[in-house]
Amino acid sequence: MNNNRNPTQHVSAIPVYDSKGNAEAFLVHPYLYNRNGDWIGWVTQQKEVYSVLGSYVGFLTDEPRILRTRVNETSKPNKKPPAPPPRLPVPATVPLAPMMREITYSTVDVLLEEPELLHTLDSGEHRQDLD
Repeated sequence: MNNNRNPTQHVSAIPVYDSKGNAEAFLVHPYLYNRNGDWIGWVTQQKEVYSVLGSYVGFLTDEPRILRTRVNETSKPNKKPPAPPPRLPVPATVPLAPMMREITYSTVDVLLEEPELLHTLDSGEHRQDLD
């Protein structure tokens, strides 16, 4: 028996949609991946979404979408990210997006309006510079 199997193998990736109905991310709990299969964040048990650097991004809805309030009155503290997962083999096909409820102006669709908040470890404005 091989106990060193890739945790993303044989696991169904859940598409995460933007408000236009495009699958822009995939969830293999707790990890979030972009359309290339690169790790971009993770989701807590409370459905809070954090970037690979541990900064709060928003929350996961049941549709599923990643939303946040436009004005964050209280900033959430950074969390220690989990160990980076292996790359995800992205699905060849994705189901059509479900019907989604309207969002108000005070709510931001992160994958549609601020996708730069969910970036890979080797990109993003807050990454560490290499010496």
